[in-house]
Amino acid sequence: MAQQPQSRDFLSRLAEAGEDAIQRLGEAPGAGRLAEAANLLRDRADELQRRLRGIDVLERRVEKLEQRLTALENKPTPRRRTPSSASKPARKAGES
Repeated sequence: MAQQPQSRDFLSRLAEAGEDAIQRLGEAPGAGRLAEAANLLRDRADELQRRLRGIDVLERRVEKLEQRLTALENKPTPRRRTPSSASKPARKAGES
């Protein structure tokens, strides 16, 4: 139990060092532009993720349609009766 105060001290020193580092980064020249670029990158990544989720939905729909098409292609189709030349009346020699 003697190490608890030391670990708290270590963690508090680490937290202070992190805060100091963040503060120095904010004061550095060009830090604002870097932060803006990071935010823009995050926004673009979010938009890309939303679009990819939309593609997943479309892929599922296409898969279902492909399954339906396969089922229809494998289903035997009834034969249609086409009028044959034998059932038509024969033309006489002088008719057009």
